Amino acid sequence: MSDEISILADRAYRIRRFALRMGEVQGQGYIGQALGMADILAVAYGHALNFRPDDPKWEGRDRFLLSHGHYAIAFYAALIEAGILPEAELETYGGDDSRLPMSGMATYTPGMEMSGGSLGQGLPIAVGMALALRQKGNPAFVYNCMSDGELDEGSTWEAALSASHFQLANLITLVDVNNQQADGNSTKVLGFEPLVDKWASFGWHVQRIDGNDLPAVLAAFDKARNLPQPRPRVILFDTKMGRGVPFLEQREKNHFMNVAAEEWQHAIELLDAAHAARG
Repeated sequence: MSDEISILADRAYRIRRFALRMGEVQGQGYIGQALGMADILAVAYGHALNFRPDDPKWEGRDRFLLSHGHYAIAFYAALIEAGILPEAELETYGGDDSRLPMSGMATYTPGMEMSGGSLGQGLPIAVGMALALRQKGNPAFVYNCMSDGELDEGSTWEAALSASHFQLANLITLVDVNNQQADGNSTKVLGFEPLVDKWASFGWHVQRIDGNDLPAVLAAFDKARNLPQPRPRVILFDTKMGRGVPFLEQREKNHFMNVAAEEWQHAIELLDAAHAARG
């Protein structure tokens, strides 16, 4: 294992651990998504994004849009790991007057670029941001992070067509393909395959990888950032809900989890043991 991959694996472990600790505060939540997305967020905030932890509004920053606002618990964990939020605040997760509400809100949280939650809004906003940055001559990238459930939304595909038309090479879309949404398996709610062919037909550069394979995630981010063609880029990440905690991985209904009080510490112990064994 290379030094960089080892460092990113440590980051992903801490992101998962922070998310579990926040989940324990409320006893429930979108913990399956947080565990599944941790490797992607570790690479995003530990390698790819250009940002200043002490200045979240720095004009030169890359913009990271959390379109699926219910993934906020994962995002807060990444912001804590990145040094944008203090670790002590995780104990306030979902509480009154907390800067960490259960669904992401830009008015509350440093580093949160948009208030997500109404699925399908992120990509249209990202297209507007990417156009504005290019108009201003700002070289920053816009990352739109979204779920496979958002592929049900017409606004997503309208924005995808617009991004291609305007040749938005500064736009990178990250799709968490975990085949799970509130009403069941995403592919059963509304079939979306073949995803690679569909995005490619809209004029995007497409990669599809295992989102829990750190070397593959790292390579995909680098390729997306350095692609010479003037077109938008999308990375489709196949992820495992609950990754890193076996008994959560095995739960059939894991879109929004209720976890028993004694199970939270067991989950952390399993995560810690696996991390220690990795060395």
